[in-house]
Amino acid sequence: MNVLVAVKRVPMTGGTIVLRDDRQEIDTRHLGFTISPHEECAAEEAVRLIERHGGSSTVLTLGPPEAEEQLRDSLAVGVDRAIHLVSDGDEWDPQATAAAIVASIAAERLAGTSYDLLLFGNESADAGNFQVAMRVAVALGLPCVSGVKAIEVDGGRVRCEQEVDGGRDVYELDLPAVLAVKEGLNLPRYPSVPGRLRAKRKPLEASSPQRPPARLRKVALALPPDSGKQARILGHGADAAPAVLEVLTELGLL
Repeated sequence: MNVLVAVKRVPMTGGTIVLRDDRQEIDTRHLGFTISPHEECAAEEAVRLIERHGGSSTVLTLGPPEAEEQLRDSLAVGVDRAIHLVSDGDEWDPQATAAAIVASIAAERLAGTSYDLLLFGNESADAGNFQVAMRVAVALGLPCVSGVKAIEVDGGRVRCEQEVDGGRDVYELDLPAVLAVKEGLNLPRYPSVPGRLRAKRKPLEASSPQRPPARLRKVALALPPDSGKQARILGHGADAAPAVLEVLTELGLL
C-alpha cells in the first residue's frame, strides 16, 4: 500500500507566542520549529502501516525552504520519500493549502503514483483550522474521518476509531480514504543517528506551487486571555490550619 502523510512546520509547542503588530501572523523570529504533534503521530502511523503491510510512505509539506528540516525529521523516522511544496513563508489559508496538496496528488497520479491512505493531523498546532483534511477529501471525492485515535487496515478497507464522550465511534471505510489523526494515536519514535544520516541521503522532490487568489479573509489573530496566577497566604505554622481546611472545603476536597 502507499501512504501519504501531510505535515506542517509550526513554532515549538509550549513556547511563548507573540503576534506581529498587524495581528495577521505569529512573530517567529525567536521561536524554534517542529512538526505539529498530531502530525508526528500521523508520520509514525504511516511508517508502522508500511512495516506491517509493505509498500511506500511519502511525507509532504507546504512551507518555506526551511521546512526541509521537518521533512528530513520524518525521513529519519522511516518515511520513504518527501515532497516539498515550497512557499514564500507566509501562511496559506486552508483552502489554498488544500488546493496545493490536491494538485500535487493529481501530478503524482499522472506520474503513476496513487495513494491508498492520506493521513493528516487533526489540526495544526498554530492556526488550528481543522479544515485541510476535509477540503482535500471533498476535492478528491474520498471518504474522510477526523479525530482518529486508532487505525487498522485490512485488505481494501480501513477501520478507525474516534473518541467520543463515553466511548468510541468505529468507522469502516473503503480505500482510498482520508484520515485526520489526533495525538495519542501512537507514541512517535525518536530519530536515531543512523536514521538522520540516511535521511540526509534521501532525495527530496521540490516544486513551487502558484498561490491561488484568496477566497477567505483573515480578520485577525488573537491570543487567548491570560488566566493569571494568584497566591493566597493562609497564615504561618499551626495558625494556618483552619484556613487550609476552609480552602479544601471550598474546593470540594473534604
